[in-house]
Amino acid sequence: MFVRKKPNKSGKISVQVIDKVRGSYKVAKTIGSSSDGAEVEELVSLGEEWIRNYKGILDIPFNNEEQVAASVLESVENITVSGTELLLDKVFNDIGFNVIQDDIFKWLVYSRICFPASKLKTCDYLQTYHGLGFQVQDLYRYMDKLYNNYKEIIQLISFGHTKKILGGSINIVFYDCTTLYFEVDQEDELRKTGFSKEGKHQNPQIVLGLLVGLEGYPLAYEIFEGNKFEGHTMIPVIETFRKKYSLPAPIVVADSGLLSKSNIKELLDNGYEFILGARLKSSGNNQKEKVLAIQLQNGESVSMDWEESLRMIVSYSERRAGKDRINRENGLKKLEKQLKTGKLNKTHINNRGYNKYLKMEGEIKIALDIDKFEQDGRWDGLKGYITNTKLDKEQVIENYNNLWKIEKAFRITKNEIKVRPVYHYKQRRIEAHISIAFVAYKVYKELERQLNEKGIKLSPQKAIEIAKGIYTVEIQLKSTGKKLRKTLFLNESQKKMAKMFGF
Repeated sequence: MFVRKKPNKSGKISVQVIDKVRGSYKVAKTIGSSSDGAEVEELVSLGEEWIRNYKGILDIPFNNEEQVAASVLESVENITVSGTELLLDKVFNDIGFNVIQDDIFKWLVYSRICFPASKLKTCDYLQTYHGLGFQVQDLYRYMDKLYNNYKEIIQLISFGHTKKILGGSINIVFYDCTTLYFEVDQEDELRKTGFSKEGKHQNPQIVLGLLVGLEGYPLAYEIFEGNKFEGHTMIPVIETFRKKYSLPAPIVVADSGLLSKSNIKELLDNGYEFILGARLKSSGNNQKEKVLAIQLQNGESVSMDWEESLRMIVSYSERRAGKDRINRENGLKKLEKQLKTGKLNKTHINNRGYNKYLKMEGEIKIALDIDKFEQDGRWDGLKGYITNTKLDKEQVIENYNNLWKIEKAFRITKNEIKVRPVYHYKQRRIEAHISIAFVAYKVYKELERQLNEKGIKLSPQKAIEIAKGIYTVEIQLKSTGKKLRKTLFLNESQKKMAKMFGF
């Protein structure tokens, strides 16, 4: 844009603002006309000011940089962290969670990823870094709304997206569960004491079951009472999931913690194929002898008939053998130390962990059973997988080995997303909190996928850290009151991310 002085036939000079649009010059604004030279120059000044206001450009007199910098700084109205919103918006919307058009929902999810904390600290974080004035009661009320209206929608959206990125079908699922304890003493209908995977047996807890597809993409979750045996959680979650989405029975993969005769019977009765981690040392004597008679080299495996309609795949790994041996030796050293201090008595002689290496000598003396310790060494490096599938042994092992991705999902949920501690005691808000954590994990996992797809060699944590350094500055012009906003990309990492994700 520029100011033009155009002579008229009347002898006056018209002052116009000219703009170039698609290669042609057009009059954007006629400021006025005059035959007086001083008035014409005043009109030209008005035209230049109009351009500045129109474009929102701050006139910077470069001959006085310090004055300009001071003026700009005095005009700053707000500075917010905008990079995380720009980055996560792209992922959040791609999944389809933006159909839930509640800003609080989005910010609860983003906060769980970027700054997991209590609802009170979340309010402080959103105010300080994003300029959002949510009150803690707003968040609590929204948790109730989420529980009442969106819990099922959230899982439906996640399932649809996971199914899409897995090629349109769900042929295999992986199940595991964990426990989440509460730092309270009193139990209720949901929070009950039970076996804690975090070693907090005295604390009330809940059991969280998670179902994922290939690569650890989340499919469904469910929470159970804290005293629920983990082996009794798998079938309800899988059956509910299958019926909800009218799916054919997928292959179910789970670790040895879910292995039980009742689970195998229910899986068979409901038409499921499965791959379960086996407890080789707990098998019958004839079966154990059959396994120990196998001579396998590193990386080798064998398939054998086990029970009716079931096969046992046994593999051997030198690396696993070394790890097993170290664990046994460490367990023995711990027992030796406890024996020296006199802390062990006959009540400790049981089959729990490495206590199986204890024995009674006479009526009062407790000693180490080295023979049992050495016999256990025969199992070092051996791993069993029980299955009813038609897959070959290599495919069975490969699919089972994908279970580490659900273990990774729990690590991410507990460490990065920090699903606990849970600062709620009402069941509906506990369930809403788990829903937020589920969505946060889904967004985190999709961010990981998109980073890999774009060839960006960054972890989701690192990408988020880079995004946290992208700020937006808002300035209010003193002359007109107009507000200008500018997002600042201060280094190459930020610029590259903005380009790759299109913000």
